[in-house]
Amino acid sequence: MRIPFAPFLLLLAAIIVAEAARAAEFPYATGQTVDRAGAEALKPWLPQRFFAHRDLYFHDGMQMTIGPTQRDYSPAAVYRAATRANAGTARIGPDDSLMGYVAGQPFPMETIDCEKDPQAGSKLIWNFTYRWQGFGADSSFRYTYWDRGEQLPLTYQGRTSAYFLKHRPEPQFAAQDGDVFKAERRLAVIGFQVEKPKEAEGTRTLTYRYAASMGPRATAQPEETWIYNRDIRRIRKVSQTQRSAAVAGTDFSFDDLFSFSGLPAQYRWTCLSEQPVLAPMNTRRLGFPYVAPGEEDGQFGPSGFSYASDRWELRDAVVLEMVPKDPAHPYQKKEIWLDRQTLSPLYSFAYDKTGALWKIIVHNHRWSEDDLDGIPAREWYP
Repeated sequence: MRIPFAPFLLLLAAIIVAEAARAAEFPYATGQTVDRAGAEALKPWLPQRFFAHRDLYFHDGMQMTIGPTQRDYSPAAVYRAATRANAGTARIGPDDSLMGYVAGQPFPMETIDCEKDPQAGSKLIWNFTYRWQGFGADSSFRYTYWDRGEQLPLTYQGRTSAYFLKHRPEPQFAAQDGDVFKAERRLAVIGFQVEKPKEAEGTRTLTYRYAASMGPRATAQPEETWIYNRDIRRIRKVSQTQRSAAVAGTDFSFDDLFSFSGLPAQYRWTCLSEQPVLAPMNTRRLGFPYVAPGEEDGQFGPSGFSYASDRWELRDAVVLEMVPKDPAHPYQKKEIWLDRQTLSPLYSFAYDKTGALWKIIVHNHRWSEDDLDGIPAREWYP
């Protein structure tokens, strides 16, 4: 699915020019490969925190392929048309909430100025929340994280599904004001089922996110999330505050999905910068579920979660800082790197209450319009 006092101004101008020059001076050609030794030269085009922990991701034997610079990954035409038709209707309301949104991108990217607009961060996270994702998802997942205590990779796999039920841009829903079902209250329905490892097998979740959940904190309707625990064979309801807590025996929380899947109004948002970054934006190597676990032949490195031996592309990114408004939230802040064109998450870095780096999340993506290894375009998600 298709699927920015005079000395200060001079300094700011110099920074902008330097960033533009850095993108222009990207010294790699499309198709060029980078090995472990050569990866040290990638530092200027990677997030600082990622590069500081590069040994988790870059490894002996890696063969990174440099893809095209700033390739066009435009969203579907129907989404672009809705963005044009509804431009200027959305606005930031009380408590960083979103008001007046109809469909498409709430705030066209060309209208957002990170340097001059104090609401730029809030506008960008709402654009991320309502980025083009087709009708949702119905696919297999497999994620690996590094357990700091045990010093080993832990892997979970299963299935996920999501359906977006409001603000649809397709013409067939226009008579119902963009609702899939008449008078629909739910914004989205999301579910997960864990199949491995054995100790988590059978864990299931179901979330109802309501349109009213997106309002100011004082009046927002809480999301409803239920989780089935196979050990006690019981279903329990997860409160809104528990969404930031660890799930299924991991360090991962519901709100870490896609780097951020929470409610934007519960956080303060700042646009820190706009800059080019190298990321696995349109990868080419087949992984799970096309390649069975244990048969990857080391392509994901010793850690099991390295994309170093794949295609990476230089992309324009916006960097957001998320600060929880709830003092009981386990994070002090999170830094989220988003692809400027697609608003897809690229990297995020979460910090605990002491300000220490706690989590690094790296996303890989695949352009659904490309064929690969006999798999036709748009048929990527078994």
